[in-house]
Amino acid sequence: MHNAIYLWLVLVIILLVTEVCTLGLTTIWFAVGAACALILSLFHVGFIIQLIVFFAVACVMLIFTRPFAVKYLNSRTSKTNAEAYVGRNVRVTEDINNLKDQGHVIVGGLEWMARSSDDTVTFRKDEIVTVAGIEGVKMIVEKKKEDNECR
Repeated sequence: MHNAIYLWLVLVIILLVTEVCTLGLTTIWFAVGAACALILSLFHVGFIIQLIVFFAVACVMLIFTRPFAVKYLNSRTSKTNAEAYVGRNVRVTEDINNLKDQGHVIVGGLEWMARSSDDTVTFRKDEIVTVAGIEGVKMIVEKKKEDNECR
């Protein structure tokens, strides 16, 4: 029985160290399950019950609490680099026409290749458009949304 205590203790430590290194919010839930199994082993509960509790707690924690934790933690992250341009209004510097495979915009002092979000819609030079997304090295743009300032 004493071997089970050490097994769970080592497993908790390994899982916590892995979580700290990866920050993936996956192994932390298994560390909680291993901690519960460790507590049971201290009370000399059978190893099979410890295993069942380990997997049950880990799975329940993973399924029911991970989505909330990810949402809470991701809400505090700010957009970086190109993501920050989505939703901004930008000026067209070369006519945008998907069928002719042409178009550029200037945003943040940099020129980007641009394409319309709709192949049937074109935009003229000096028109203001809104960045709808980024696909590789291309900005996907759409008709200007009035509430965004041009930058």
